Amino acid sequence: MTLLVTVFAAVISTAVWYKNAPENEMKTGILCWMYWGASLMWFVDAIYEYAELGAEYFSPAPADMLNDLFLGLSVVALGLIIWIAVLLISDPKGVVRASLFRKKKDSERTEGIG
Repeated sequence: MTLLVTVFAAVISTAVWYKNAPENEMKTGILCWMYWGASLMWFVDAIYEYAELGAEYFSPAPADMLNDLFLGLSVVALGLIIWIAVLLISDPKGVVRASLFRKKKDSERTEGIG
């Protein structure tokens, strides 16, 4: 289930990246690499687990499937958090920088009045 969730996230992020590829303002390429890396990791894990369990690998318990779903969603959420942090630090549209300078100018104006 973790493999399935991360592959879907990788495919969706790749489609978004490809649609906006020339500009890449939102740095979706970073998101693609993270999700494809996670997908590769879960794929290798699935190969080793299949080698260990054999045919039982294809009939997991519902509780295991639910745990794997939560783990996959957690990986996707962590990837989004890292992507947002990179986006805010690089600030490609200058929104954070403009907001900080606006607050600085506002505070200077209020200090000059008082």
